[in-house]
Amino acid sequence: MSLLAAEPFVEQLVAIRRHLHEHPELSHEEFETTAFIRKWLTEAGITIVDYSLETGVIAEVGGLHGGPIVAVRADIDALPIQEETGLHFASRNPGKMHACGHDFHTAAILGTALLLKNKEHELQGTVRFLFQPAEEKAKGAIKLIESGALEGVQAVFGMHNKPDLPVGTIGIKSGPIMAAADGFVVEVEGLGTHAAVPEAGIDPIVTSAHIITALQSIVSRNVSALDSAVISVTRLHSGTAWNVIADKATFDGTLRTFSSEVRTKVIARFEQVVAGVAAAFGTKAKVSWLQGPPAVVNDQGWAEVARHSAEAVELQVVQPAPSPAGEDFAFYLKEVPGVFVFLGTSGPEEWHHPAFDVDEQALPIGASFFATLAIDAINKLSNQPH
Repeated sequence: MSLLAAEPFVEQLVAIRRHLHEHPELSHEEFETTAFIRKWLTEAGITIVDYSLETGVIAEVGGLHGGPIVAVRADIDALPIQEETGLHFASRNPGKMHACGHDFHTAAILGTALLLKNKEHELQGTVRFLFQPAEEKAKGAIKLIESGALEGVQAVFGMHNKPDLPVGTIGIKSGPIMAAADGFVVEVEGLGTHAAVPEAGIDPIVTSAHIITALQSIVSRNVSALDSAVISVTRLHSGTAWNVIADKATFDGTLRTFSSEVRTKVIARFEQVVAGVAAAFGTKAKVSWLQGPPAVVNDQGWAEVARHSAEAVELQVVQPAPSPAGEDFAFYLKEVPGVFVFLGTSGPEEWHHPAFDVDEQALPIGASFFATLAIDAINKLSNQPH
């Protein structure tokens, strides 16, 4: 069964994507985006399910014959970035931009909803659509889960556009595909003094420099070459004057890992290094963790189903390299098995770049793929012995 969209439908998806792109809203502020999605779904005759969300929409197609429930997710929030694409439909909201392609995700999955609505009488189950807010803050998935959005769901599917993959390709793999993303803040307390007499104080900047250097040995000496991790210190601040040694220094950054075992080990070793180096220099140090989403880990069985669905709509399936970026889709996969894929969009720049864009030819491809995957998943679950 081919679900490839006709040209008038393609134009509709492009119009939806461009409207969303022109009106980006940040995490937890997606009120107009939510209203637009609700309006579009209502006009298409698609059922909106009330989960008492301030932003975000949950809708369903199918269920006429009972059967299993599968979920398809799209994220809807934008980023605090000033757009530099030069597009005629560029952001109208200064300092806000869909620089990660969530407008593309939303339009494509709205297309999936329409395709399935047109075949609703054939569905042997229900497809639940999760138009999720606040992915960029890694809070939206948790909010939807707490609202009950996964109740009864037996499989969950999602995607991220991939600028470095050409349109017509899709990256599918089992196991980890995106990293756990944690933040850290380290506060080093020394003893302030005049810069001319450093022996009268304890310099927190020197201590911080040695801690930062020592932290770089954790990955090379505590993580197997068969695993991976990234520790990046991205900001360091101390002092207010050129001739004063400050009494405190603070630095922060991010940790990226692909397995819970490595994540736990690196965090423990990180704290040991900070405490040990700080003590050696006579300072005190405190580590605070900003826990982000865990790694996105795809189910092997559903990855295989997704490969077959992709081939059915004539997508070229490739084995993608896991991305060290974080994704709160991981929280869904902690609750329900499923798969997260990378859809090729032939973009000029990577995610979060002010000139980020997607090739809109990928819109009907994404819509068709997820419609096919949802049907294949329902059929697979319907044929399982009870």
